[in-house]
Amino acid sequence: MTFIDQIHRRWADQDTLLCVGLDPDPARFPEAMRARGDGILAFCREIVDATADLVCAFKPQIAYFAAHRAEDQLEDLITHIHERHPGVPVILDAKRGDIGSTAQQYAVEAFQRFGADAVTINPYMGRDSIEPYLAWADKGVILLCRTSNPGGSDLQFLDVGGERLYERVARLAATEWNSTGQCALVVGATYPEEIARVRSLVGDMPLLVPGVGAQGGDVEATVTAGRTPGGTGLMINSSRAVLYAGRGDDFAQAARRVASATRDEINRYRA
Repeated sequence: MTFIDQIHRRWADQDTLLCVGLDPDPARFPEAMRARGDGILAFCREIVDATADLVCAFKPQIAYFAAHRAEDQLEDLITHIHERHPGVPVILDAKRGDIGSTAQQYAVEAFQRFGADAVTINPYMGRDSIEPYLAWADKGVILLCRTSNPGGSDLQFLDVGGERLYERVARLAATEWNSTGQCALVVGATYPEEIARVRSLVGDMPLLVPGVGAQGGDVEATVTAGRTPGGTGLMINSSRAVLYAGRGDDFAQAARRVASATRDEINRYRA
């Protein structure tokens, strides 16, 4: 099953647009987890098992694993998700962007080594830097478009022939670059007007929307701006607000409560 098929099935079968980001920071773990050699895997695995029925996808951020020499734990985590929670897609948040020959190796890393169902990439080196990922016809390729950080406007708002740069990326992603039908876009929740603009350009293409929760994005504004006519089309990511909802031994149950409340809040505005 392709990445896009998996996402559509999760939207329909589980009635959820929530994506939980897995950004493990051992300094914020319960003490017992910090003492374990496999603490990153153990922490994330408990979060996954507590929230899997509430999400449309999980999104591990590779830097949080690599910084602690825990890439092997990331491999084991993604294997765990696929084996224990089949049908829940995994988006490797790597934001890769390089020339074609290097991009080929990054694609192998994401899809073969880690076994991810999709990967985030930076499209600002153009089509030839994206094509190696599209060679994996069933895998998702999620392009940075309008990011949630304040500095995103430095470049993404530049005029390029009568349209803003992020609008050009959205249009290309929905047409010329989407040869497999597996492309999606990253559009930050902190800019609902731009979410609406991207939606108008790309039709029903899925949007990965970071920025709710700890980053302060407004759920109602995000859903209203980005939903498709059918009330889907969004993977709304929350990371820290879910992961660190509790600091004690019941951290996974606390994460589930916050994830459930976030999912329910998103669903209130989908109609």
